[in-house]
Amino acid sequence: MKVGFIGLGRQGRYLAVNLVQAGYDVMVYDVRPEAREALAAAGARVGRSNAEVGAHGDIVAVCVLDDEQLEEVVFGVDGIVAGARPGTIVVVHSTVRPKTIDRLHPLLAQRGLELVDAPVSGGESGARNKTMSYMVGGTPAAAEVCVPLFATSGSKIARTGGPGTGIRAKVAHQLITCVNKLSAYEGMLLGVAAGVEPEVLELVMSQGSARSNAAENWSKRSLRWAIPVYYKDLEIALEFAHELGISVPGAALAQQLLETIVR
Repeated sequence: MKVGFIGLGRQGRYLAVNLVQAGYDVMVYDVRPEAREALAAAGARVGRSNAEVGAHGDIVAVCVLDDEQLEEVVFGVDGIVAGARPGTIVVVHSTVRPKTIDRLHPLLAQRGLELVDAPVSGGESGARNKTMSYMVGGTPAAAEVCVPLFATSGSKIARTGGPGTGIRAKVAHQLITCVNKLSAYEGMLLGVAAGVEPEVLELVMSQGSARSNAAENWSKRSLRWAIPVYYKDLEIALEFAHELGISVPGAALAQQLLETIVR
């Protein structure tokens, strides 16, 4: 099977490398020459455009930052659709607005292409260590074809339903992730101020009902680089909640305080 991969950032580069190491015929593209060169050194073919990658892959995965980049990669000049053959599956790993996926799905179908929304969780370390989690929305047949590719970067693969359900699950996931960071910040602030060592608090949290990734790893790693990503994801969550008529004040507060609550 031939695979295309577009978007070689913190997560994407390792997802692509894992596919190469698993023996797939992978062609990649990124607007940054240094990103393309790094994947060439890892054994990937390097395309000259998104369209060339689209022509190469039976499955073409996209891991870019936001809605605008996704639309440019898929439908822009020399985009995926300019090169892809009917029957190609376009996999979207990016966290974007659900309405963007809902709009792209029928547009791709009109061209004989299939969309699988498969956003990921785990960050750079998860991609590098092959411990990623996937939320996979798509037709059963298309999702089934993609699962072995996803398994090269992680075994936690949740089939969420039809097209568009993967991104809906990811938006909910990101909301909970960020609100957890708010609660972890306040709990650790209180505990440390009261004289308990952070490492002891982390142990306590790991053994009780307050257990969360944010609390258990409070002093172990820095995610300051991810603040713009969290802000964007919460913006999507707040917008989507408004569309659904749902109030999520915790998410709004977490977004306001990201600079404080993300270590």
